[in-house]
Parts: sequence; structure tokens; C-alpha cells
Amino acid sequence: MSKLKFYLSILLLAFAVGCGDSPAPKVDPSEKDLLIIPDFSSDSAYAFIQKQVDFGPRVPNTPEHDACGKWLASELDRFGADVIVQKARARSFNGKLLELQNIVGQFNPKAKSRVMLYAHWDTRPFADKDSTRVDTPIDGANDGGSGVGVLLEIARQLSINPAEIGVDIIFFDGEDYGKPNGVPSLQTDYMDWCLGSQYWAQQPHRYGYRARYGILLDMVGATNAEFNKEGTSMQYAPHVVRKVWSKAKELGYGYRFLNKETPTTIDDNLFVSEFAGIPSANIVDYRMNVRPMGYGLFHHTHADNMSIIDKQVLEEVGVTVLSVVYSEQ
Repeated sequence: MSKLKFYLSILLLAFAVGCGDSPAPKVDPSEKDLLIIPDFSSDSAYAFIQKQVDFGPRVPNTPEHDACGKWLASELDRFGADVIVQKARARSFNGKLLELQNIVGQFNPKAKSRVMLYAHWDTRPFADKDSTRVDTPIDGANDGGSGVGVLLEIARQLSINPAEIGVDIIFFDGEDYGKPNGVPSLQTDYMDWCLGSQYWAQQPHRYGYRARYGILLDMVGATNAEFNKEGTSMQYAPHVVRKVWSKAKELGYGYRFLNKETPTTIDDNLFVSEFAGIPSANIVDYRMNVRPMGYGLFHHTHADNMSIIDKQVLEEVGVTVLSVVYSEQ
């Protein structure tokens, strides 16, 4: 039980005792939910991002990638999850064979009713939107690091305050190995991306795996982030989008979780929704009111480093997702 939940219980008990035989006041469930904000440490989430960046770019087939993967699995294990490391091989847009690892942490693994939370943990192998060092991999503090950092803190909280349902946290590999603009590909362009989630959607970590729904966290840590309703999510999982955005509004984060709909995008939720049949909402920083519209000027550049990470944004995302999970029965 979180400290806030504990204090609320004590207050309700004190009120009942003070009134003698008078019945305790009825509390509307929706009003009660608004009072309960789950514990989430933005400092902890930030530290998890910093740790990933400290490994160096997490590009498949590199020592930095392998070292970070081992650490991610060990952290999920430390927080009490049943951990599965799903190894896979995939061809990149240029024919390179990539050694991938999808890292799965199962909480309450025997529960039949499950929710899936996921992010990608690899980083872009080139800075193709930058003007310098375009062939050098990026830090990926936001694009890759932030979603994983928030989910690791959620895992830590689940180890303290378990959810009633099963929760699977999955770190997908090979999301960001898509071809740069203008470079020929050996396959259909959109299939260049999200190689780890494509593999998992065809061969889940557990035979016959099902979840009620999924929530993808991608680029959820930058200053002034805007989480509009992503088009692919609205196509495959509008009810999940409504669930998440309504909870964010209840928590007072309506200024961050906005109501405009973005174009459809190619992200892990596309393959989880379409191939695996698990409707998924994507919480992704996509800015509609700027030119050029899209992921921000730091996207796929060397400016995607720790300097753009905002703890307040991390907290708002983490509290929202945890609140959704804890509201499930």
C-alpha cells in the first residue's frame, strides 16, 4: 500500500470512529480515485535513463548493446519479475544480420488477465537528421532511453505495490534500425522498422500469450513534450487511447495529453496491434503546433541526449500509466 493510500485509509477510519454509530459517508468511486496517486519517482526514472546512456549507444551487434541488455534483464529480475530474454535474428534494410534481444519481465505471471507495457531499448545507429556526424550512433536518451526508464521505475513500484492483474513489461529490440531517407531498402520500407516487435508478434515469449491491451511508451521524456492521440493507436485501439487519456485528465495532466490526432505512424504498437492482435495505445511525443510538425528537432540527432530530459514529464507519464494499471481488476 502506498503512503498516500495508507493516509487516506487512516483519515476515513478516523472519521468513522469520530461519528460514533453514524454511518461513514459514501464516497463516489470516481472521486476516490482522484485522491489516489500512485508513488512514482521521477528521480529514479531519470537515473535509469542516465544508466542506459552511460553504456553508450545501444546499437545491435555492439558490446554496449549487449552490456545494457544484461543490465535490463538483471533490473527486472531484481524487482521480482519472471524474466525471459527472447533472442532473435533479423535482417536490416541493408541486409545486415542483427542479433536482437527482446527482454520480458512478467509480474504476477499466473494471472490470466494481463496488461502489456512496452518500449524499445535500442538506439538509432546513425544521426541521419543531423548536420554533423551523420554516420555516428546517437545517445537516444529520449528515443529509447526514456520509455525504458519510466517502465523500469514502474517495475520497481510493482515490486512494492503489486497490481491485481498480471503485468508484462517488454523491452523490444531493433525498433530504430529503419533505413534513412533516400537510401534503398531490400524490403518494404515500413518493415525496416520495429524488427524486435515484428518477431515477438509472430512468436510471443509464451505460447498463446494474450493481454487485454498494451501501452507503448516512446519518446516520453523531453521538455515540452506533447502527447497527442497517435493515428495508428486510434485506428487499432481507440478505446485504449480513451482509457489512458481520460486517466491523464483526471490526474490533471490534460495539458500534456492532448486531443488532436496525429497521422498514422510506424511504431511497435502497429505490429503488436496488427500481428499479435493486442490493441495498443502509443504515448509518443508528436508535436502538432510546430513547423515542421513531428517528433521535435532533436529527433534522430545528437541533440537527443540527457540535456533534453525533463523529470516532470517522466513523472506525468509514469503516474498516468501506473494509475491505469492499478485501476484494472
